[in-house]
Amino acid sequence: MTPKIGPLEAHDYDAWLPLWRGYLDFYETSVPLEVTDETWRRIIDPDGPIHGLCAVDADDRLIGIVHYLFHPVTWSISPRCYLEDLFVSPDARRSGAGRALIEAVYRAADEVGADQVYWLTAESNATARRLYDSVGRLTPFIKYRR
Repeated sequence: MTPKIGPLEAHDYDAWLPLWRGYLDFYETSVPLEVTDETWRRIIDPDGPIHGLCAVDADDRLIGIVHYLFHPVTWSISPRCYLEDLFVSPDARRSGAGRALIEAVYRAADEVGADQVYWLTAESNATARRLYDSVGRLTPFIKYRR
């Protein structure tokens, strides 16, 4: 059964937090508690800039999350959608949750007329990249940062 996808809501915090931490652990990073708290506030604020969706299994267990945002760009009149964070609980992988979350972001982007949805992943993230290769197109761009 494909997981049910819906918006993250305030009552989801206790189920969201372990997935958020799992996502950060996967990328071998951490953020201060105040960043986690502010991220959550932004996600559940209906007028906030960051949107959050969750995947829920047949037992109503939150098994995956995605965060995304829209922003203007200089190459288009339409907004662009950045899919910033995507994580599925290790025990729920291959359930279709990752694909369903990406497709839900695609629908949200279509609803606002975004000209593109894009995301980043680690080059070594082979498992996720197999999914990404099936739902998106790899670009030749290289990321730099300060």
